Amino acid sequence: MSTEIVLEQVNKYYGKKQALKNVTMTIPKGMFGLLGRNGAGKTTLMKILATLHKATDGKVTICGVDVKECSKIRSMTGYLPQDFSMYGNMRVYEAMDYLGTLSGLRKEERKKRIPELLEKVNLQNNYKTKVRAMSGGMRRRLGIAQALLNNPKVLIVDEPTAGLDPEERVRFRNLLCEIAEERIVLLSTHIVGDIEATCENIAILDEGSLRFTGTVEELLEIAEGKIYTAEVSKMELEKIKKEYIITGMLTKGSKAEVRLVAEEIPFENAVCCEPNVEDAYLYLMNGKAGA
Repeated sequence: MSTEIVLEQVNKYYGKKQALKNVTMTIPKGMFGLLGRNGAGKTTLMKILATLHKATDGKVTICGVDVKECSKIRSMTGYLPQDFSMYGNMRVYEAMDYLGTLSGLRKEERKKRIPELLEKVNLQNNYKTKVRAMSGGMRRRLGIAQALLNNPKVLIVDEPTAGLDPEERVRFRNLLCEIAEERIVLLSTHIVGDIEATCENIAILDEGSLRFTGTVEELLEIAEGKIYTAEVSKMELEKIKKEYIITGMLTKGSKAEVRLVAEEIPFENAVCCEPNVEDAYLYLMNGKAGA
């Protein structure tokens, strides 16, 4: 059986609004990043893969199984939604045991699997902690644990690091990378840093359309020779902001060091530099702004 997700000409309408437009791509094993602005169609796509929504037309297969075969798909996928919540009054082990029961796991399986998963997500010392007493990062890690209860071949994770502090974000990203060694992990986010730190392959959605799919290196190549740095005065900075896409800025007293997008050298003291993922993403999303 193949270990990949294949989408062919997938469209999704909500009434007259088209949320996905002819999306065609292949998602291989490992960490795959789905990047785009809020409202780009990322959550819609993920809900189709999780069998919570149906595509209006097009074809989707997960590990060789048509997504229309809901029971088979659900048995091989785990899903952590953006608005994940659990039973606040339950303790951690109790909540996992309850969800394991709903997933059809036998008692012996639950006794073995739950401790393994709680250790994997670093919650082995929180068996008796009430869910409502946990931090945001701890709840997200618990969400991953419950999504792995049925040992899925595919893990679908929607905006998992939004609202987390920097330390929790790094811990969570490392956990996803570890999990992805054995399965497909599809990470949807609008935070470019999460993609840069974890994913080799990515896709970018914009207003329901696929703007890019490929490796991080291929995305960087698109912006090669289009990113410049310069030190400018604060007076010059206001003019530059109006003319160019600024991808980074560091204030130094009366001066500012800026990174910007331009098709050719924008002014005399600007120096061309190597693009990072955020530079390339902004270049792609804004076309030839600043040319």
